[in-house]
Amino acid sequence: MGDIEITELRKLTEFIKQEFDYDFKNYAMSSFRRRIQRVLDLYKMDSVDELIRLLAKQEFFFEEFISEVTVNVTEMFRDPTFWRVLREHIIPNILLNHNKISIWHAGCSSGEEIISMMIMLDEMGVADKAKIVATDVDKAIIERAKKATYPLKNMEVNRKNYLRYQGKYTLERYYKESGSEAIINPSLLENVSYRKHDLVQGSVFSKFDLVLCRNVMIYFNQTLQNDVLHKLHESLFKYGYLVIGSKESLIWCDIAHKFIVVNNEEKIYKKIKD
Repeated sequence: MGDIEITELRKLTEFIKQEFDYDFKNYAMSSFRRRIQRVLDLYKMDSVDELIRLLAKQEFFFEEFISEVTVNVTEMFRDPTFWRVLREHIIPNILLNHNKISIWHAGCSSGEEIISMMIMLDEMGVADKAKIVATDVDKAIIERAKKATYPLKNMEVNRKNYLRYQGKYTLERYYKESGSEAIINPSLLENVSYRKHDLVQGSVFSKFDLVLCRNVMIYFNQTLQNDVLHKLHESLFKYGYLVIGSKESLIWCDIAHKFIVVNNEEKIYKKIKD
């Protein structure tokens, strides 16, 4: 099968918007096309039309489809230098003026970032001061994040990251092994609440001291990135911090002037204007 035509993708996004009120129209085209191709290969379908027919016929298939299209591969303490900057500068700065800290993980995927955050806060002795909200558009992946159970084979890269992050202990302290799985200590996640939220169409639902939205916007075109950044700006208290992915940027967007760069390398920004 050749490349998927733009017209086919358009037909698919229109169908999904109409049937499921889920808007893919501003996703970056090349990445969306690759992911749709992956779905076709995975389910051994010959055409986008066949995919549309299946989505129309089987309602439960849509959740599976969303999981495949929005799948994000992630690790604990991914980019260890970022976590060190968070531990040494950002969190202490927030706690200088507040005795509580509220954090939003937007696009939390399968939850490795949240676990990293809780381990870090725990080792800093401030976990009880933190209120964490973790959101994703994919219901199935939120359930996975809640379960906080990971394949043991994934833990090796997580342990290496933790070592490079220079944590206080070893990562093993935070999980127990059961068969081929690593089960994260549930007490670690006591202050985390999970909810389904669509960054594209969802509204602003709270204010935070720190918002992490890493490697979510690389899949969006500029219009959509702009909209999402407006929401993230609105979701921050004045002087709150925003973190985006290493390949993402704020520079060109409408609200760039409302932030200052705190750390360009790690893509950390501070909101200075409402």
